[in-house]
Amino acid sequence: MAYDAKTANRVKRIEGQLRGVLRMMEEEKNCKDVITQLSAVRSAVDRTIGVIVSENLLECVTTAEGDAGKMNNAIQEAMDLVVKSR
Repeated sequence: MAYDAKTANRVKRIEGQLRGVLRMMEEEKNCKDVITQLSAVRSAVDRTIGVIVSENLLECVTTAEGDAGKMNNAIQEAMDLVVKSR
């Protein structure tokens, strides 16, 4: 699967957020602030997973060309990925 620049940018943004959390911890910032930032990272990761799974599902269903078995397999795989990510 090819990943577009938007998806890569999402991951880079998450990487920056995590670096910020580490810096906050090194500076001994308030626990509440660190947890707030970690929650933001988790939400960003969840959204990115959703984007990747939905793009992959769309690609798989499109290439199934009306084959119900292939479409059902693609949908099941996508659902398994979503469940696994939780």
